[in-house]
Amino acid sequence: MIENFVEVLRKKIREDLNNYADDIAGGACQNFEQYQKLCGVIQGLAMAEAYLLDLAQKAEEIDD
Repeated sequence: MIENFVEVLRKKIREDLNNYADDIAGGACQNFEQYQKLCGVIQGLAMAEAYLLDLAQKAEEIDD
């Protein structure tokens, strides 16, 4: 069950991360402040994804 939860959440995080990166690459930022904000959002999503994967790995080790 935890595998399904992890996969669904990871997929959503990755989707959002890619969308924000596409926004930056596509020139959606109208000023430097918007650029900085999106960079921070991307960084936060990347950290959340890493934490999620670490948690999933630890849960799998406990199950074994």
